[in-house]
Amino acid sequence: MKADFSARQARRLALAAQGFGRAPPASPGRSDLLKLVRRLGVVQMDSVNVLARSHYLPFHSRLGAYPRDALENLAWGARPGLFEYWMHEASLASLEVQPLMRWRMEDARAGVGVWRGVAAFLRTHGDFINRVLAAIRDRGPLSAAELGLGARGAGGWWGWSEGKRALECLFWTGRLTTASRQGAFERVYGLPEQVHPPSLLTAPPPDRGEAQRALLQIAARAQGVATEADLRDYFRMPAADTRLRVAELVEAGELTPVRVEGWRAQAYLSSAAGAPRPVSAEALLSPFDNLIWFRDRAERLFNVRIRLEIYTPAPRRVHGYYVLPFLEGEAITARVDLKADRRAGRLRVQAAHAEPSAGPQTPEALARALGRMASWLGLEAVEVEPRGDLAGRLAGEVARLD
Repeated sequence: MKADFSARQARRLALAAQGFGRAPPASPGRSDLLKLVRRLGVVQMDSVNVLARSHYLPFHSRLGAYPRDALENLAWGARPGLFEYWMHEASLASLEVQPLMRWRMEDARAGVGVWRGVAAFLRTHGDFINRVLAAIRDRGPLSAAELGLGARGAGGWWGWSEGKRALECLFWTGRLTTASRQGAFERVYGLPEQVHPPSLLTAPPPDRGEAQRALLQIAARAQGVATEADLRDYFRMPAADTRLRVAELVEAGELTPVRVEGWRAQAYLSSAAGAPRPVSAEALLSPFDNLIWFRDRAERLFNVRIRLEIYTPAPRRVHGYYVLPFLEGEAITARVDLKADRRAGRLRVQAAHAEPSAGPQTPEALARALGRMASWLGLEAVEVEPRGDLAGRLAGEVARLD
């Protein structure tokens, strides 16, 4: 049976839905960041800072050299437009998504499924939890260190691990939220009424079905065309709920079942998707970027097998520690293991590998992208170490463009 979309058309739909191929604004600022968050639906966070923390990178990939403090102000400033929660892992999303996650917060309170341990901890530590909430209510938002009265694991209200667990359990249930970040990316916890606008907290939340349908619509718009597994993974939805909601969205005309060349599973086209058009991109992708975070989907789209090697012992790593795929045009053509050597003012390419889709122009295109990355990070130069089959040609282009 003939497919509705070729593999190339599906890839173009996905890239356009993710905000690639557009000319970046001349001076990206708060409104551009917020618009992109709403397009993506959610941005995954990560604490690894060997280059830049992951949630900063998708904005650079799509918008270019934006001021990083604009994102920090948007997420944790005096007038936040984003909130943190467990959506696709620990994530940022725009404030209007917060009511759509309250069914998950209720599941955490009730101990449904994976949240069983959260509910059990809160139930068996009731007095302790009340003291934590009272302290934050009286003193304002606090970090775990500020809340504790003793040394780690040595008295005070708690041993360190138990105190941190209490705060995280309250965060997962929605009784606390992130007010800000400080120091080495330490979360500062506040009551929702101390952080979010009153209008957000007083508006009646949608019921479970309505919220899940809205989340799947966001996921569909952000992916263009997607399988049920793709849609489910975007907000880490329960499988049975996803199956039911997808059927409801198909019946409502929000999703259209389609066939994609080379895809074994049924695909669904978002009602918001446009016609597939050529995309010209030149971007380094965070290993946690929305475009590639679901590895099965990334392999279907780009015929590239992407694996995170941070936790792989160094001798067994294939491409490196913190590896960014390079999106060139409509293909992933290379991977680079990057490190920001802030003391030396250098962006170090610790390894560079070409993909089968790489062309003779790839080293130059990648060198340009690395130069833009270095400049955005405030680093003075790019240095390429002689590891990987692309390293020699890349080093030549970096030297030529310097």
